[in-house]
Amino acid sequence: MLGTLQELAERVGGRVVGDGAIAIYRIAAVDESTDDALTFATDERYLASAMASRAAAVLVDAAVPIGDGPAKPMIVVENARLALARLLRGLRPPKPAGPFRHPSAIVDATADVAGDVFLDAMAYVGPGARIGRGSVIGVGAHVGARTTIGEDTWLHPRATVLDECVVGNRVVLHAGSVIGSEGFGWAFVDGRLERIPQVGNVVLDDEVEIGANTCIDRAQTGSTRVGRGTKIDNLVQVGHNCQIGRHCAVASQSGFAGSTTLGDFVKVAGQSGTRGHMRIGSGATIAGKTGVWGDVADGATVSGNPARDHRDQLKREVMIRSLPKLVARVDALERERKREAP
Repeated sequence: MLGTLQELAERVGGRVVGDGAIAIYRIAAVDESTDDALTFATDERYLASAMASRAAAVLVDAAVPIGDGPAKPMIVVENARLALARLLRGLRPPKPAGPFRHPSAIVDATADVAGDVFLDAMAYVGPGARIGRGSVIGVGAHVGARTTIGEDTWLHPRATVLDECVVGNRVVLHAGSVIGSEGFGWAFVDGRLERIPQVGNVVLDDEVEIGANTCIDRAQTGSTRVGRGTKIDNLVQVGHNCQIGRHCAVASQSGFAGSTTLGDFVKVAGQSGTRGHMRIGSGATIAGKTGVWGDVADGATVSGNPARDHRDQLKREVMIRSLPKLVARVDALERERKREAP
């Protein structure tokens, strides 16, 4: 049992409407709810669905009108999404805790590993690497030579941080992510591609989270950097020498060509891409499947390919949808003109 409805309300600073003594055993979406579950609603449409579901009770946003005497008990909170996150956080398996070193883990004699680090099976820590207190190096994870991993950082299975990169405190690298692979640097010389050595590194600031199978390339020189608190989804490509600011959110299948710069608090929706050597301003929003070919101003919202102001893009889409009717009208006028011709 997760607790009574009243106990759950106290955990998230909410108030109970109805019977606070009912027992809650799970948290579930509306279409997965059972008669022992707490479900959730962030608007009136979802509230109607929640009330018609099997759920025992509903977590609801204070902005949603609930009327008099709702059909199910409720927890009413100022921000339902935040309250839901707090409740779900308590259901996650805890991060492994050290000190622990699996017999199959390989740690170079010159590495500096804090005494309470958790090193799982087949983890590798290279020469001169440093790992801070409370960190977890998961199954098959790789920490390269002279790499620094901060405190309370978690490398999930097969996460890779290659040589001389720097990872801050409380960073999460999900399974299969690769930090510090060689940047895509080539030049045509005498009709063939020649590798331009990429001798820089990657720096991830504190509280960054990198999704599964995301790749962040090392810089040609200097550092590719991801700023504090930024969250990057699965299957994202960050090219060499990119500079991503603080508290940005980047959704899956997006890609940044080399030397792209993002300001702080930028939101990038899925399957978006950028040309290299350009800047996206702080607070900007990039809509899904946008192709960004030039600089984006602070606070702007853009969409389309090439990217343009989102309102202009919507107008353009409306005009494109009108083209078949316009073509039909022109054809009709042409036929009429030919009939009237002497």
